[in-house]
Amino acid sequence: MTIPASRPDVGGLIDRYGRAATDLRVSLTDRCNLRCTYCMPAEGLPWLPSSEVLTDDEIVRLVGVAVRLLGVHEVRFTGGEPLIRPGLVGIVAAVAALSPRPVLSLTTNGIGLDRLAAPLRAAGLDRVNVSLDTLDPTRFTELTRRPRLPAVLAGLQGAVAAGLTPVKINSVLMRGVNDGEAPALLRFALDHGYQLRFIEQMPLDAQHGWDRSTMITAEEILAALQSEFALLPDPVERGGAPAETWLVDGWTDAAGRPARVGVIGSVTRPFCGDCDRTRLTADGQVRACLFATEESDLRTALRSGADDEELARRWRIAMWGKRAGHGIDDPSFLQPVRPMSAIGG
Repeated sequence: MTIPASRPDVGGLIDRYGRAATDLRVSLTDRCNLRCTYCMPAEGLPWLPSSEVLTDDEIVRLVGVAVRLLGVHEVRFTGGEPLIRPGLVGIVAAVAALSPRPVLSLTTNGIGLDRLAAPLRAAGLDRVNVSLDTLDPTRFTELTRRPRLPAVLAGLQGAVAAGLTPVKINSVLMRGVNDGEAPALLRFALDHGYQLRFIEQMPLDAQHGWDRSTMITAEEILAALQSEFALLPDPVERGGAPAETWLVDGWTDAAGRPARVGVIGSVTRPFCGDCDRTRLTADGQVRACLFATEESDLRTALRSGADDEELARRWRIAMWGKRAGHGIDDPSFLQPVRPMSAIGG
């Protein structure tokens, strides 16, 4: 789909480089029940006032605009931690009832998923991604400042039991912390039929302490995995997916297909040229890029009486200005003011 350069306010969510945003990430809250060291300080962050957070109905309406008018066909709910949003099941059910129905997923730390997986599946959720950086209980407590590893493992099991498959695990490796766990994490995922994705640590921490020189790179992750597993090129076309994937020789997944492992090299192997994502924060701001330093306010327009066509027009204009790439390698790169927990993954 292409649109004239003079009219970025018609059509789908197209940018100046011809990319179409069809995957919407919706942050339901900036709050979280963990305090991961690479994300936020021990005391937490100044949370958004409740009056600034979109209501359940406002979220459903904006997602409906994206699906019906802007060509979005995948919706992922994120946070903070989306499972602590009181109206989550109702939001999922309302979005699943949209026509055309989008594919629905959720990214979570897994705490509480054991009891919510079945209601979410019944409401229309298709699958989940669960964050898990270590299998060591002591290290988990040190990393998250909460002794909740058993709850996360129970959440993974609950997701499988509810049919939220394939269940994916997201893992971030940090030098001198858990960088030796890559093979163990993969073996755990293979043994349980989960799909594992390693993610390079990104400059999205609230403390602005990210340092590229201490980041575990995609190449290092692959080398660690290949010390114990044979990885083969994945013949499946990657498309706009953020993860590069490999087949794990000799292993199959829960469905009997060749098992895969992925690496999301957002920093060293960026995939900006194929990016198909648009983001909506918990307070109703559109972000064209995870690393954007600017946002476009839909909440004010929505609460001021804008109709769906006007909201769609504003969203199109916001995405038209998307940059060619995140620019982390540019000397002028500035880390976003909002941390990941306030943006949504």
